[in-house]
Amino acid sequence: MADDSGLEVDALAGAPGVRSARYASEGPGNATDEANRAKLLRELEGIPNDRRTARFRCAISVALGGRVVLRASGVVEGRILGAERGAGGFGYDPLFVPAGHARTFAEMDSQEKAALSHRGRALADLRPRLLALLG
Repeated sequence: MADDSGLEVDALAGAPGVRSARYASEGPGNATDEANRAKLLRELEGIPNDRRTARFRCAISVALGGRVVLRASGVVEGRILGAERGAGGFGYDPLFVPAGHARTFAEMDSQEKAALSHRGRALADLRPRLLALLG
């Protein structure tokens, strides 16, 4: 089983997307979370709040015998703030407020975040099919 997740920002034509972990990197490796958030904020300077819509997306694949047998995905819609809030989470969590909520992922406890998260949704989608596959 493998997964990949990323942040897609509408005002940036879906960036950072698949490059979320490497967004601020000058080379092939990942950048720090702090550098990625700083770059995102610079890229969004001057963009009004109503155009800061974004989503976290997760894709999961399960392979058996070298062949992908299951795929699942999960999405959580939200918006990007103009400044960081909260000390929890990781990555872009201090900047991301899920739709219908007032707090960032970094301000939520782990159970609250897990109930809303893109990974949680992808795993919930995958679970019954994986259990059926495993018999």
